[in-house]
Amino acid sequence: MKTTKNLISLAVLLGVTILPQLSNAQKLNQKTTTVIVSGTSPMHDWEMTGSTATFTGIASGNAITNLTFTVPVKNLKAEKGKTMEKKAYEALKADKAPNVTFTSSSINLGKSNATGKLSIAGVSRNVSFPVSIVKKGNAYIIDGTETIKLSEFGMERPGFMGIKTGDVVTVKVNVIAE
Repeated sequence: MKTTKNLISLAVLLGVTILPQLSNAQKLNQKTTTVIVSGTSPMHDWEMTGSTATFTGIASGNAITNLTFTVPVKNLKAEKGKTMEKKAYEALKADKAPNVTFTSSSINLGKSNATGKLSIAGVSRNVSFPVSIVKKGNAYIIDGTETIKLSEFGMERPGFMGIKTGDVVTVKVNVIAE
């Protein structure tokens, strides 16, 4: 009898504390995304951009939880043309690993660090990088910038005629999610 009473009390306590949070939770999907990957080479700086990505998460309280951000590799386009795109897709191993993915269990609103798993070219690593998340009405504006070493993800530096890009690239992401 005492055990039943304790279970009922626990259920009521959990219901009172968890249900209000769940009712305020907002499932998020991207409205717009922008991804910019930039790097250097001995000949010129370069940049690839993409606006096709998927973002999902759940906004509740002061955090976004269960966050997944996926960028299809072949949707990144180079300002320098198709040859550069082909070399980049080869370096990113797009045929075997068609997406770049970041997942995180939770990221706080405001200025914080996004900690989670980043998968590039078939290699996954735990990462942490600065982000800013601002809530405007029902929308969340997410900005993040990080430098990444290609070699840390098992990638060969793309090159042309023996001239290779630098090992470090900068990735900038902007997502507006509702």
